[in-house]
Amino acid sequence: MQNPKTKTPPRTSKKTKNKTKRVLLSILSLFILLIIALPFYAWKVEPFLVHVNHVELGKKNERTPLNVVQISDLQVSEYYETNRLDKVIEKVNAQKPDILLFTGDLFDNYSKYPEQRAPMIEKLKAFKANIGKYAVWGNHDYGGGAVRVYEDVMSAGGFTVLRNQGETLTLSDGRQVFLGGLDDSLLGNPSVSDTLAYRQNYDYAITMTHEPDVADAFIGTDTQLVLAGHSHGGQVCIPFYPIKNVLAEKYTRGLYQLDAITQLYVNTGIGTTSIHARFGVIPEVTQFTIYI
Repeated sequence: MQNPKTKTPPRTSKKTKNKTKRVLLSILSLFILLIIALPFYAWKVEPFLVHVNHVELGKKNERTPLNVVQISDLQVSEYYETNRLDKVIEKVNAQKPDILLFTGDLFDNYSKYPEQRAPMIEKLKAFKANIGKYAVWGNHDYGGGAVRVYEDVMSAGGFTVLRNQGETLTLSDGRQVFLGGLDDSLLGNPSVSDTLAYRQNYDYAITMTHEPDVADAFIGTDTQLVLAGHSHGGQVCIPFYPIKNVLAEKYTRGLYQLDAITQLYVNTGIGTTSIHARFGVIPEVTQFTIYI
């Protein structure tokens, strides 16, 4: 028997080798570009953006809906100075809100930049709302010396600060909306019962709390809407590795149905804290169209 002839393996052409090198170089270049571009975007681009989320609640009817706008966690600091609020003010005022609600954390650490107090008041005055502007306390409004100035600054800016308190607002067609505000749950002394004690006759109830996970306390209280902030939506969104804040572990961003009546919305905020970057969590203004 004759031995089969041994075949010589085909040689890789020079052209093929060069093509492979070009592909590898392209992949490497793209990887290096991403390493440079992603931090630049997270620190220098996304924190400067402002997105308006529109949320419709209730069943449509012939009555004029209530137009509510929520902002949260401005976290004014050396990284987010008051002049950057102009874009937020423009976005909010463009919605022509009936009611503007702020769910806490005005300054990031007030003791480091007390000079921001006067310009902050002027920026707060620039926010417009047909019926009124209301706010609650956040944990940063207690910390860093802010506890001494927060309520005065907000009041001077035209906001009513609610601390375990509430008001009933009568709309032009006679409908009544209860608006309550819970004290901060980390550094304050919150009381759901004290807050709801202000509630009497009403057609719709909205309560504000800074930390979203305490919203479960409003289940079964005939409260239609709870608004919260604090979470920053994780602030830097890393796939498969969610970043969560204390008392913002269960509810982090967006709309939740707590029971048959009560819904919770968690606003992801405007500013930053700790790491002064955002990725995948664009600063948010929330506009609610509420049919009562």
